Amino acid sequence: MDKEYIRSKLVNLPHLPGSYQMKDKNGEIIYVGKAKDLHNRVNQYFTGAHDFKTTKLVQNIEDFDFIVTASEKEALVLEINLIKKYRPKYNIQFIDDSSYPYIKLTKETYPRLMIARDTRKDRKARYFGPLPDAGAAKDTLKILQSLYPFRRCTKIPDKVCLYYHLGQCLGPCEYEIDPAVYRDMADKTTRFMNGDTKEVEKDLQKKMAEASEALEFEKAMEYRDLLASVKRSLDKQNIENDNRGDRDVFAWYTDKGYMAITGFLVRKGIILNKEFRLRPLYGDAEDEFGAFLIQYYQTHPYAKELVLPAGTDTEALQEVLETAIFIPQKGYRRKLIEMCLENAKNQLDLKFRSAERQDSLTEEAVRSLSELAGTDMRRIELFDNSHISGAFTVASCVVYEDGVPDKKSYRLYKLHTANSDVDSMKEVIYRRYFRLLSEEGRMPDGILVDGGMTQINAAKEIIDSLGLTDTIRIMGLVKDDHHNTNALMDTDGTVLPVDKNSGLFFLLTRMQDEVHRTAISYHRKLRSKAQTKSILDEVEGIGPKRKKALLKAFGSFAKLKGASAEEIAEVIPAAAARCVFEALHAENEEEAG
Repeated sequence: MDKEYIRSKLVNLPHLPGSYQMKDKNGEIIYVGKAKDLHNRVNQYFTGAHDFKTTKLVQNIEDFDFIVTASEKEALVLEINLIKKYRPKYNIQFIDDSSYPYIKLTKETYPRLMIARDTRKDRKARYFGPLPDAGAAKDTLKILQSLYPFRRCTKIPDKVCLYYHLGQCLGPCEYEIDPAVYRDMADKTTRFMNGDTKEVEKDLQKKMAEASEALEFEKAMEYRDLLASVKRSLDKQNIENDNRGDRDVFAWYTDKGYMAITGFLVRKGIILNKEFRLRPLYGDAEDEFGAFLIQYYQTHPYAKELVLPAGTDTEALQEVLETAIFIPQKGYRRKLIEMCLENAKNQLDLKFRSAERQDSLTEEAVRSLSELAGTDMRRIELFDNSHISGAFTVASCVVYEDGVPDKKSYRLYKLHTANSDVDSMKEVIYRRYFRLLSEEGRMPDGILVDGGMTQINAAKEIIDSLGLTDTIRIMGLVKDDHHNTNALMDTDGTVLPVDKNSGLFFLLTRMQDEVHRTAISYHRKLRSKAQTKSILDEVEGIGPKRKKALLKAFGSFAKLKGASAEEIAEVIPAAAARCVFEALHAENEEEAG
């Protein structure tokens, strides 16, 4: 860090709101923050004492930029947009792409029930949830589909399908259905999802008794199992008899350089879900909490109100978030905040030691690798290839930054040279670093190759030819008789032992497993595509969309081959389904002959 250069920039920072971006020695943005006063906030990083985590961030800062905004609200929005764009290593922990499943009831002439995660795509539909996980959503959907015969097909076919004959669809494709019937089912579905199942349970008990009296014991058992499923769906955690609206409750707690954020998703006095994040804290806790909330609601629907702890600066949040924000002083909401805060403290205490140990082991592993290599080895790239008798030869490149996989930098390659593993290594190394040179991309500190001296020499030959000898350090992974990495090898053949109880050993093992997994997955994907190409692509009436729909519906080519023409017709039109069925059977007959 050029301290004089940094100091001159700090002096000239304006006392205005905005976003600041910290950069490392490669010019990459590693942290994005926002401030009411850019001058005061950014200067705090370079003056006074900091905890371990902030010190680690500051040690990696070589430069910074800033953008002045008209208000703190604009600074907050800009911060989130920059985080999404650059995904900085010290911010990315709070970015979460997961979303909860909902039961979706479409608003169509003949409605459908399905599982959905994005509640913003179809604003006309009705959504019930959130549900705890995919398993709970599937179980709930199964119950509803057993109770109410909504339409199942995406596009209405020409005639009724199997679901109609099973009594799980009313058959609007052939029969005229009174819209009032669907409205009644929609009302019953709404009551069920709101917890009113008395009518359903009473009806199922009646049907179970009638089936038993008629000696239809198998049907009676089906009603019994369905009744049990309905009762299980109501097994939720009531925290208080309160029906004053839906609310999300979030609180945070910091200790020892870590931040715990806990959230309760409360619907009608019932905690449906609990959010929890435990991450290293590199910036201001309140700023990180606000950034988390903004990011969270970019992928999750709003509740009617958001309840936050005392001391939270809600001025900018209230302008950005489309929901009412409360900071309670007493009463029911205060009780929820206290519960949330207590959970954050407890979760941090429980998980802190394991998280701290994991960070410590990773940092120790990177230091050990750098010491063995005699140079900085913070950014590492590994390569592996996969093929069967030279067919579908592929290679994978995985990237680790400070011991953590940088998945956005992974690359996959279809190789043209399939003569040997050495030729494959030369090709992928050349293609990877010739392109980085051409695009002035970021080079790694080192390469780890799998295969001993032969592969090391292959990689070295290419690296030397590209003039990168002094830029990239090459080392090989040495394995024992059980194919486990137990040492590293230098380019001159020197074996450098690795203690099996060290953090470096476990890091190398994870790296080796990851690069191998990535190569194998890509190879299987290409093989799977090739298996279906020769048959489905030649069937009349089957284009890319229908081919994709078939494989999605049946899961694999083997299951598609085992399906009947009627089952295939549930996915694509009957005429095309018959062509597919005949083509598959013709192929089977040729194989038998």
